[in-house]
Amino acid sequence: MIALTLAEIATAIGGELVGGAPEQIVDGSVETDSRLVGPGSVFFALLGEETDGHRFVPDAAGAGAALVVTERAVDLPEGSDTEGTGTAQIVVADGYAALAALAHEVVSRVRASSATRVDEHGRPAPLRVVGITGSNGKTSTKNMLRTILEQHGATVAPQGSFNNHVGAPVSMLRITHDTRFLVVEMGASGTGHIAKLVSIAEPDVGVVLKVGLAHAGEFGGIEATQRAKSEMVTDLPATATALLNVDDDRVASMRAITDATVVGFGTSAGADYRIAGVETDRSGTRFTLTAPPVLDEAAADHVGGTSPVPETVDVRLAILGEHHAMNASAALTVAHLWGIPLAAGAEALASMTRAERWRMELLQGGPEGVTVINDAYNASPDSMAAALRTLAQIVRPGERSVAVLGEMAELGEFSTEEHDRIGRLVVRLGIGQLVVVGPGAAPIHQAATLEGSWDGESVYIEDVDDAVHALQEMVRPGDVVLVKSSKSAELRFLGDRLGGVTE
Repeated sequence: MIALTLAEIATAIGGELVGGAPEQIVDGSVETDSRLVGPGSVFFALLGEETDGHRFVPDAAGAGAALVVTERAVDLPEGSDTEGTGTAQIVVADGYAALAALAHEVVSRVRASSATRVDEHGRPAPLRVVGITGSNGKTSTKNMLRTILEQHGATVAPQGSFNNHVGAPVSMLRITHDTRFLVVEMGASGTGHIAKLVSIAEPDVGVVLKVGLAHAGEFGGIEATQRAKSEMVTDLPATATALLNVDDDRVASMRAITDATVVGFGTSAGADYRIAGVETDRSGTRFTLTAPPVLDEAAADHVGGTSPVPETVDVRLAILGEHHAMNASAALTVAHLWGIPLAAGAEALASMTRAERWRMELLQGGPEGVTVINDAYNASPDSMAAALRTLAQIVRPGERSVAVLGEMAELGEFSTEEHDRIGRLVVRLGIGQLVVVGPGAAPIHQAATLEGSWDGESVYIEDVDDAVHALQEMVRPGDVVLVKSSKSAELRFLGDRLGGVTE
């Protein structure tokens, strides 16, 4: 975090300083887990559904926290004093609101301090902020964009899927006055969540990737999901850019509800950044991306030069799945809008060996001749279907496709219908062997076995450990095995064991 005095922090978060000198400077990491606290850290004691962060205030102080933010005064351990040499405390009405307020203050200060900054070529180099949302692809797109941007300046982006009302602000608080790019992944489980994150970060570019049924049980259906995702663009000012996937009608319709400049990407004719020639096989994914010509002087300054003809680049990803063409194109487009040529972005993406741990991760360390694709960190109807299509595409003649599928969580009333639909898709794609794991996924097995004219076979197994043992006996050289489920089903560990990963 940037250096702030205790008095400045207290003012920013609307709290009362209890102990500590107002002029004391704090510039350590911001943590909500006491186990991550180190000397100089700020610890937010948040009230959670399962635990109370106030219980761990003594642990944080003992680990050297410079400041703890609490909703009630907590007695600090012996040695924490009021002279600014121990752990100070600020008491607030709402810890979550205080965390958001501190993140907003820090981002605003870095924006202001970077307003007159220039790069090595003398061009303006203010802090640029992008927010990314969508039912699928947020984390992969975030990682791709970070890979591109960090070649051109100090970049902060969340690790893993830090995209909620806690993780996103904590990620924002990692910026310093040297940060050039801030990438914020914005997830939601209800109305208003993305709007809050947008109000904290105030993105220069807001990206909407897709509206699907992920978390539909929490949102209450696809229309509610669309409303929630549209919060990314509704409050953007006219000076910002709304980057929309125009292949998704629900996303494309958001053009009408934003004051921001709209830029579209996708395969359709109406895309400003046009994707074409998408191919995928065992080696990865390939496509071309064409940017619109840059003709006016203001836009030329924005992207670092004029281009009277469209710019086209061949993109080569070592990442499986044609759906990653959309994620990569979103990342390339944001970077291009910020002055990075498509070719430079594509070169950076070519260095990525995977989008993220447990996301279409290719493993070949298991049984000889068996390829495992571990994609079991998240699952929704759209991402499950995309993974299955990829499996069907990359199997070579003489090889067998094997789908090991677990539950897609958080679908609520849509759960049975959507799992049933996946079972029927397995049959239509001609997958050779289906293994369904866990009661939540049972409708996949039931639907597949009810479909006629299928040469494949489906097996239902109740337990993950039993499934591991069964698969170790079942797989044979030449098999390509997809493991796909939501995180809660824990099939990612099954995929690791089958693929020979021991970490």
